[in-house]
Amino acid sequence: MVVDLPVPVIAGYLIGSVPVAVLVARAYGVDPRRVGDRNPGYWNVREQLGRRAALPVFAGDTAKGALAALVGLLVSGVHTTGLGVVTGASVVPVYLAVAAAMAGHAWPVFAGFRGGRSVLTFAGGIAVICPPAFLLAVAALVVVAAVLRSFAVGARLAVFGVPVLQLLFAPAELVAATGGLMCLIGLRFGQAALTTRRH
Repeated sequence: MVVDLPVPVIAGYLIGSVPVAVLVARAYGVDPRRVGDRNPGYWNVREQLGRRAALPVFAGDTAKGALAALVGLLVSGVHTTGLGVVTGASVVPVYLAVAAAMAGHAWPVFAGFRGGRSVLTFAGGIAVICPPAFLLAVAALVVVAAVLRSFAVGARLAVFGVPVLQLLFAPAELVAATGGLMCLIGLRFGQAALTTRRH
């Protein structure tokens, strides 16, 4: 298994490094790293170009996490429970692949190491790591967004609710690993706050 670990890590990082938001926004003549909050991700592209133009960013950034996780799953022999939750020998390769994809999104080698906050890449990874928790989180997002008429609030609740929902289907150590992935998101938000202060 140790021999196989570099494959999902390297693949995950390269997949995560694809600067979807930059590529999409450039098609409209905009560099998201120079406008708005300067975050090359879905939210900034949506603010600058609208929901329709930002949809490919939403799909692409989510797909990066899912694809990376699938690489880890395939390399490790596809060990899952009946509900599709990653288990056994697949846990480490899949989590490392998702972590690498998130790092690639945050510090992309293909975009001068200036990336986004990895929220959607994390979500895509969770879709493979724990499908039922992912589906429940999406359901929570839809309900909260409809009731409060705020996609942003629904999205935050869904992301922060993932570990709680995962506890219904996976052992605590996997939930702790998911918390570790979320720490990377926190780090990126902290870096963004520091950059804003300096400006």
